[in-house]
Amino acid sequence: MYMDSASNIDGQMSIFDFIDHEQGEVSNGIIRLYNEDCFETMKNMKDGDIDLILTSPFYNTNKKAGKNLTLENTPKVKHGRRVWVRYDVHVDNMTDDEYCDYSVNLFNEFDRIVGQNGGVLYNINYGAENTNGMFKAVNAIITQTNFSIADVIAWKKKSALPNNCSPNRLTRIIEFVFVFCRKDEMKTFRMNKKMVSMRDNGQKMYENIFNFVEAKNNDGSCPYNKATYSTELCEKLLSMYAPDGATIYDPFMGSGTTAVACKRMGLNCIGSEISTNQVKYEIDRLKNEFFTMQDGKDLFYKLKE
Repeated sequence: MYMDSASNIDGQMSIFDFIDHEQGEVSNGIIRLYNEDCFETMKNMKDGDIDLILTSPFYNTNKKAGKNLTLENTPKVKHGRRVWVRYDVHVDNMTDDEYCDYSVNLFNEFDRIVGQNGGVLYNINYGAENTNGMFKAVNAIITQTNFSIADVIAWKKKSALPNNCSPNRLTRIIEFVFVFCRKDEMKTFRMNKKMVSMRDNGQKMYENIFNFVEAKNNDGSCPYNKATYSTELCEKLLSMYAPDGATIYDPFMGSGTTAVACKRMGLNCIGSEISTNQVKYEIDRLKNEFFTMQDGKDLFYKLKE
């Protein structure tokens, strides 16, 4: 067990034991990290416990990973060529059908834990090795779950490296953030648009926000995850969709970027991550930026033994 000065979560404690049950309130800026599969974390949540999901799942585009290649068991260079493996534990190579089934099961759980008028911000992209998988998964979500696409945000990254060397393929500098809401909440799902005026007929007019975000690729290299996004992106998305004092869930926490953005913005965050190395990385990262976490009052974690 990895122990440190922040509070380690006892397996018997409720995932929401930071709630003040006397007042029914939640302290802001609480971070809880779970070193386990997200389905294990979600099964301990009550219906409607989460205000918003913000995540970047595995894209399932790394066919070069074969059936067992990870950062832990693969050299950086093999046979004179760089090996593009992304994760230290997860093997990013399901079949498209497996990935669709996984996505449907995931969103069915999202439907249970996300509260009324909450949403899912889902950063995903296609890859040169699998151009169709993303579109199949999104189609499965909107046809086999209660969710629909409310918006699609184009995220323009600062850099597109590695550039595409193909004679007929574009270099991708844009990724997608799908904004999912429940089909019956299309007109009511929550967004932080400000009303700017009202017409004579009583119609409210709201500010104009484009479905285009420019943000850094990531916050620097993580040795255990080569597919991270940036706190700049997270902060921009949260500012659009997260209510004050919200509880955000990231089922694929990775290097902890969502948690850092939430802490900066005074939001509560719960994260799941199967990689023990990445959870340790998250803990150190949070402590290094937020010194108050040294006393263990606002950072809780559970690591595999």
